[in-house]
Amino acid sequence: MCIGKNYREHAAEFAGSGFDRSDQAGDEEEFPFVVFSKPWTSIVGPTEAIKFDPEVTLAIDYEVELAVIVGTEGRNIEPEDALQHVFGYTIVNDVTARDLQQKHRQWYVGKSLDTFCPMGPVVVTADSLDVSNLELRTHVNGELRQKGTTADLIYDVADIIARLSRTMTLLPGDVIATGTPAGVGIGFDPPRFLCDGDVVEVAIAGIGQFESRVRSTRR
Repeated sequence: MCIGKNYREHAAEFAGSGFDRSDQAGDEEEFPFVVFSKPWTSIVGPTEAIKFDPEVTLAIDYEVELAVIVGTEGRNIEPEDALQHVFGYTIVNDVTARDLQQKHRQWYVGKSLDTFCPMGPVVVTADSLDVSNLELRTHVNGELRQKGTTADLIYDVADIIARLSRTMTLLPGDVIATGTPAGVGIGFDPPRFLCDGDVVEVAIAGIGQFESRVRSTRR
C-alpha cells in the first residue's frame, strides 16, 4: 500500500505538473491522502535493475519513500497504539510511469510495471529507529534531486496506520510506503525523466541506501 501527496511541496509540484488526474472529490477528512497499491510483481531487490519497455513508457520517475513493515495484525487501531504494530522500516523507490499515470484516473497502472518497486537494502527493526525526523535523499547519476525529512510528512506513520486500519485489517508483512518529498522528475520544467543507463540512488538516514540502474528492454 502506498500513500500519495503526503509531503506538501511534492503535492504542490505534482498538482502543477499536468500529470495529476486523481479525483479529489472524496472525503478529505477521512482520507485526506491518496491511497494506491503496487503488485508484488513490481518488487525487486536493491541490486536489481529498473527495467522498462520504451514502447510502453518513456516518462519514468523516481520517488524515495520510507516504508513501514507491519508486524502484528490490527483493525481499528488507535494512533497512540499504531507503532506497536510496526515490525520495522525499509526504503522503497516508488518508480512511476508518469505518462501511464496521466492516462488513468487510478494510479495503479502507472505504478505497477515489473521492477517498479525496488526495496532495501535492509529492514531496520522498529525498536532501533525513531522515524520522526529522518532525512531522505535521491541522486540520479550523482546529482542530488530529492532531499527531505520525515518531519515534513503531512500524516505521520501512526496516523497512516490508524486511518488504513479503519477499513481493512493490517496483516504481518504488509508494507506501507509513506510518500515522497519534492524533487521528482515531473517537478522540473521540462520534466527530467529517467533514461536507459541512468543510476538512481535512494537513501534514508538510519536505514541505508541502494542504487538501481535503469535498463531498456529493447535495444
